[in-house]
Amino acid sequence: MQKEPMLESTYRKLSEELERLKNVERAEIAQVIDEARALGDLKENAEYHAAKEKQGLMEARITELQDLLARAQVIDPSKLPHERVSFGSTVVLVDQETDEEVRYTIVGTQESDPSRGLISIASPMARALLGKEEGDEVELQLPGGKKRFDIESIGYESIEL
Repeated sequence: MQKEPMLESTYRKLSEELERLKNVERAEIAQVIDEARALGDLKENAEYHAAKEKQGLMEARITELQDLLARAQVIDPSKLPHERVSFGSTVVLVDQETDEEVRYTIVGTQESDPSRGLISIASPMARALLGKEEGDEVELQLPGGKKRFDIESIGYESIEL
C-alpha cells in the first residue's frame, strides 16, 4: 500500500468531509430517494434517477476518502531538517539562462496547486528536486522544454492552503 504524505490540516479536512458524507449527506440522499420512490413509476422519475446518481457519486467519494485516509502519512514539515529537498521544503531555483528566480514548495498530492507554487511530491519536477542540496544543479522538464536551474536555497516556510 503506497503511503500518501499530507499535512495535518489536509488530513483533518478530508476526515471532516468523510464524516459529513457518511453521517449527514447519506441520510439526506436516502430520504430524497424514498420521497422520489413514493411518487410512483421509477422508469420516468427524474428525481429518483438524479438522487440515485448523486448517491453513487457520493459513495464513490466516500470510498476514495476512506482509501486516502487509510494510506495517509501525516507529516509536519516544520519538524524536518531541510538541508536537502524533502516534503514541505520551499526551494528557490535560479534559471541558468535568464537568472530568473522561481519558488516551489513540495506538498502532498491533495495539497498540490502549481499556480501557487505548490507542487506534488509525486510530480516529475518534485522527484527531480528531492534529495538535492543548495548549490546543486538540476535539469527540469517544463512545458516550454528542458531548463537548467541552480538551487539557491532550501528551507521551510509555513504552508497556507
